[in-house]
Amino acid sequence: MLANESVNPIRKGRALTPFSLPVLPTGRKAVGRNKEPRFSNGVNLTLNTQHSTLNMAEPLLEVKNLKKYFPIRGGILSKPIGYVYAVDGVSFFLNKGESLGLVGESGCGKSTTARVILRLIEPTEGEILFEGKDICRLDRKGMRAVRRNMQIVFQDPYASLDPRRTVEQIIGEPLDVFRISTKKERKERVAYLLQKVGLSPDHARRYPHEFSGGQRQRIGIARALALNPKLIIGDEPVSALDVSIQAQVINLLEDLQKEFNLSYIIIAHDLAVVEHVCDRIAVMYLGRIVELAKDKELYTAPVHPYTVALLSAIPIPDPKITRKRIILEGDVPSPMRPPAGCHFHTRCSRKKDVCQSAIPKLTEIKEGHFVACHFS
Repeated sequence: MLANESVNPIRKGRALTPFSLPVLPTGRKAVGRNKEPRFSNGVNLTLNTQHSTLNMAEPLLEVKNLKKYFPIRGGILSKPIGYVYAVDGVSFFLNKGESLGLVGESGCGKSTTARVILRLIEPTEGEILFEGKDICRLDRKGMRAVRRNMQIVFQDPYASLDPRRTVEQIIGEPLDVFRISTKKERKERVAYLLQKVGLSPDHARRYPHEFSGGQRQRIGIARALALNPKLIIGDEPVSALDVSIQAQVINLLEDLQKEFNLSYIIIAHDLAVVEHVCDRIAVMYLGRIVELAKDKELYTAPVHPYTVALLSAIPIPDPKITRKRIILEGDVPSPMRPPAGCHFHTRCSRKKDVCQSAIPKLTEIKEGHFVACHFS
């Protein structure tokens, strides 16, 4: 019998669904909620439970002019005949304990950006500074050490879990890879992490197919927490879940961030989800960031015409309130042949000649609010 995913009223009041984090179940052999297991080999995986304020002078992650071009090969010799410009000059920073949202249409380069940051895909150009160190210059051994502090939660909670392994093996695999625990210590930490994400330690002996979608995603989150990372990237972590379960997982992510002082990059299509969980939001279009601002400022005073159109598509759950919907003309251009100048000029109502020739720079129009538009 599966664990009950009971729900409580939401706390912050900003989400559109009346659901929240379930009460943590307890098991017969559960590790105490506030007792974290220690390792005999001296490795310290103690989670930082002090939530510090954002330090603007020392960002945890800084991305500078990041580019990723995928070659299109053809002919007998399979030589490059073109490129897919998936990520084309992305720059941003992420502070310690902060959440940054990446939003945009499908194919705009959000997931590719995340994978390049983790170096699951090698960048074509640019810098990725993690705690001041350019990880693009690191070899395999150096990258292995950095990856302990950078983890990802994938979109599909079933496809990202090995169906032939038990939950204990899945969550404990990072500990095995880095050889930092004995079998007994691994079992204790898996039980501890399962309890932290709202599951019972007794679930450690089960397989992924025995869980619901929401429970599988919790297992994925527990695996990401196994090595006590500083940065977690959520690649649409709730888009494959029912709306009621989405709210539970979102509240879980927020609770874990406050308790462990985590930094998040959240990729999502649902703008209401991003508003609820993120401190700042970056809007991407065809491989570039067109606007970046604090969540409230972006939602109340968007500047870039693409952001305005995107926000106009958010449904309002009150039939008495209406919003003017902005319908963009045409389709998103192909990333194999992006338009010259501003990528958005083919669908923009404000376009002028300069938009077709000059690339707009991401400029700070006021404190913390960046826009890539010639007329901002």
